[in-house]
Amino acid sequence: SIQRRLNRMLNSSHDHKLLALMDVEGFDPKEVTVTVKDGKVKVSAEHEEEHTTAGGKEYNYRNITREISLPPRVSEDEVTYSL
Repeated sequence: SIQRRLNRMLNSSHDHKLLALMDVEGFDPKEVTVTVKDGKVKVSAEHEEEHTTAGGKEYNYRNITREISLPPRVSEDEVTYSL
């Protein structure tokens, strides 16, 4: 389950300065954008699919956006992320 994977990641992290975990399953890494600006980390992901069916074209669109404020005394230059 997702919760078990998150728990494993937290338990295996040697650096206990983890700010947040986000589930972006179903998004290609190229569809995920992370920016750090004005004391906030913003994560956005956008996915669009087009399918041709007997009745015409169908579109599937998903997006998520989340902003997280950095804790006090954390420099924007210190922020790292991985997918």
